[in-house]
Amino acid sequence: MLISVYVPLLITMVVAVFAPRASRRLAPRPAARSLASAALVASLGWLGSLALLAFAGLAQIPQVAEEGRWSVAAVRASDPVYLTVAGVAALALLASLTGLAVAATRQLQHLRWARRECRLLPGDTELAVLDMELPEAFALPGAPGRIVVSRGMLRCLGDREREALLAHERAHLRGRHHLFQTLWRLSAAVNPLLRPLSDAGGFALERWADEEAAVRVGDRTVVARAVGRAALATSANRSRPALAATGGAVPQRVRALLAPPPPRRALPFVAGAALLVVCCASLADAANDSEQMIETAQHAACEAAEATAVSASSVPSHGLCCEHGPPDGPLQRR
Repeated sequence: MLISVYVPLLITMVVAVFAPRASRRLAPRPAARSLASAALVASLGWLGSLALLAFAGLAQIPQVAEEGRWSVAAVRASDPVYLTVAGVAALALLASLTGLAVAATRQLQHLRWARRECRLLPGDTELAVLDMELPEAFALPGAPGRIVVSRGMLRCLGDREREALLAHERAHLRGRHHLFQTLWRLSAAVNPLLRPLSDAGGFALERWADEEAAVRVGDRTVVARAVGRAALATSANRSRPALAATGGAVPQRVRALLAPPPPRRALPFVAGAALLVVCCASLADAANDSEQMIETAQHAACEAAEATAVSASSVPSHGLCCEHGPPDGPLQRR
């Protein structure tokens, strides 16, 4: 456990640094899915490691050991972690869980707001056109979602560019991109180190929608022009929703659309998958070591109680500790 419990924490840092950089070299759809998987595994590994470290310190508290019927001396003899490290881990775990609860509440409120706005929009079709001069275009997730476009935005674009804009927003709804955003925001709330994944993921979602729009329209240049003109038209509006054609780094998106479609690369996915497997395996190994430590401590407490009872009554032992049993093998020093 000494090493394995810290591996998920280290992998989280590696993922936070290298995953956003690698994602920009990948096709946008697999890049977004890979970033979502990395955020999920890294955040769960982070919480799991902190919980195991905090428990290793909690198990050394006499009152807790009495409730759990294990020996504090046996737990301390296995040298799990320093109490200072366990205390820091407990505080970090509390902060992560608090941040997760707050972020989950906000995301739930946002989704409820989006569904309510969908019901209040005029018309009952997928497209809702607002009679306003302010250029605006975005997708609202719901059941079903709606595409919202203002007349001011439609006037800024030509016919084919309008088609590209609608195809872009439709791709957001069809791909359920709001769920990706929710996952990244929750993972960033659990661990602020994962915020770069949220930023890179937002860019990957916009590129994903750009590429689907390019396939729908059949001309990458038209989509690039639509993205550029929409961004210029809404440059003064700073309150745009996230799932909008003008989101992300627009110059980079335009350059990507003017270039050939991105090739598919397998090596980054293989490397990323290997890291996540190592993260899960290390966490499972640390949890197994922790369970073995408690079983050994319970067996030691039972033997001590039996020895005390035999000494007091002078009655031979009859194997009162058989339900705990000795561990399968020696515990590793942690």
